[in-house]
Amino acid sequence: MKKQDNQDNHKGKENQLKKYIALTGIAFQMGATIFLCAYAGKNLDLYYQLEKKWFTMGLVLFGVAASLYLVIKQLDRINNSKK
Repeated sequence: MKKQDNQDNHKGKENQLKKYIALTGIAFQMGATIFLCAYAGKNLDLYYQLEKKWFTMGLVLFGVAASLYLVIKQLDRINNSKK
């Protein structure tokens, strides 16, 4: 009986570690998404020679919203995975 409990405990720790690894990747994903949107907005502002940075502001806001959406989806997937 103790051998089964030990195996279950090991699997639980392993599953918890996988969750932590997935959570650390979320920060890098958010940063990359926002950076790419800001970069694209900056280039569009330079191309159209706008005085105000409308494309940069709009795409950064879009990047933040998209990042939050993706994070919520990933967190939901992590929480609903085999516990």
